[in-house]
Amino acid sequence: MELKRIGAYIDIAIQREEESYALYMDLSTRLRDRSAKDALFLLAGEEKQHKAFLERYRDGGYGEEALRMDQAIDYRIAEHMDRPAIDKDMKSPDVFLVAAHRELDSYNFYTGLAGLHPEGELKRIFLRIANEELKHKEKVEYLYANAAFPQTDGG
Repeated sequence: MELKRIGAYIDIAIQREEESYALYMDLSTRLRDRSAKDALFLLAGEEKQHKAFLERYRDGGYGEEALRMDQAIDYRIAEHMDRPAIDKDMKSPDVFLVAAHRELDSYNFYTGLAGLHPEGELKRIFLRIANEELKHKEKVEYLYANAAFPQTDGG
């Protein structure tokens, strides 16, 4: 695959990271719940780091082996729950569900991009980025489960 095309795909990935960052920052301005805001700031910061990584990668700053990402656990909560509407008085569980759906969308986007490519470096990169998005989904689904079903004194 020619380098010009690879750069175009990396640019799409960068745009997706920018969109995720903007979504989380926008959601944080609509909420009153401090813990939900903090979680969104954390996610936004990670999306910003992904964008910086992709920009460095695009600009030749890393080799193929730079994307060493662990496997995520997929609880599949977002796949079984409707995406809540966004409003100012959202409760934490709904905020985390919105974020889980966004991460699922990003995972599907990168997996789809990988599926369009033959075996090789670019396919592996997109699959690794997809896995990173799945790890984000894992985090927000964990936060959702703890916010929606808090531990009680009885266990």
